[in-house]
Amino acid sequence: MSEDTAAQSAAIEQRTARIGDLKRAIATAIVGQEDVVEQLLIGLLAGGHCLLEGVPGLGKTLLVRTLGEALRLDFRRVQFTPDLMPSDILGTELLEEDHGTGHRSFRFQKGPVFTNLLLADELNRTPPKTQAALLEAMQEKTVSYGGQTYQLPRPFFVLATQNPLEQAGTYPLPEAQLDRFLLLVRVGYPTAAEERDILARTTGSAGDEVPCVMAAEDVLALQAMVREVYLSGDLLEWITTLVRASRPGDAQAPADVATYVRWGAGPRAGQALVLCAKARALLHGRLAATREDIAALAAPVLRHRLLLSFAAEAEGKSTDDIVASLLAHLPPPTA
Repeated sequence: MSEDTAAQSAAIEQRTARIGDLKRAIATAIVGQEDVVEQLLIGLLAGGHCLLEGVPGLGKTLLVRTLGEALRLDFRRVQFTPDLMPSDILGTELLEEDHGTGHRSFRFQKGPVFTNLLLADELNRTPPKTQAALLEAMQEKTVSYGGQTYQLPRPFFVLATQNPLEQAGTYPLPEAQLDRFLLLVRVGYPTAAEERDILARTTGSAGDEVPCVMAAEDVLALQAMVREVYLSGDLLEWITTLVRASRPGDAQAPADVATYVRWGAGPRAGQALVLCAKARALLHGRLAATREDIAALAAPVLRHRLLLSFAAEAEGKSTDDIVASLLAHLPPPTA
């Protein structure tokens, strides 16, 4: 092994070791929810945004704040309400006067979106105009105001939440805007042992401080490494087949797709699945993605990109059921 190759391998091992430190740091404040934590870290490493869906009280806000503390990133939280305006998120221009000269000028006051880690709490409680303003910033990583374009900080990671139970007074995100989220992460109830541990931790003395194990430049370096993770041609073909088969009318679509799906996933779903599979491989200390990486992330990537029919609603079919049918109908290539 040459000196350059050895140095490169050592640098990769050092970077990936930081991921294990990050998991342990989050575990000092978060009990259980291993799948949720892993999917959030995958979204972070892949450079995308995540939509968390779960009932109140499951620690979603605590998880995001803990992630920000462990990463030494600037963290902001915005509670989305029906009266929230785009300027409350993006910022606004203020008229200022120089008391010495009397000259007046406008200055752009940046809003909370100018941060590294933004928690958009209950995103579906604000009107479409405000939702669209945030989602444009997520996609372009910039904010345009008054003829000027302002770059958002790097890294920029949005975690939005929504309550799946209460629909009164909400504005569901359109499918085109849901597609902007890399992953839809389902946050479920803890196990009995985890819930007992949560009660013990949160009703006693103050818990351990979350250690800071990674800085912004480390996150950017890991995001660049994700792009270099190897994905074989066979697995790339499998991802393409899975995404295309989610569309009614495709030759390889299973019967469930034709019956229960109105619109299937677009090409962005394939891009997301490739990047997330690579990020999961790196998260587990590997430099090559596997079939297990793709299968594990098919549901979080596809579940919010499928529009089901009325027949699916009548028969209680979910998007996760359709994804399971796709994986069963189109098995991965044999190694």
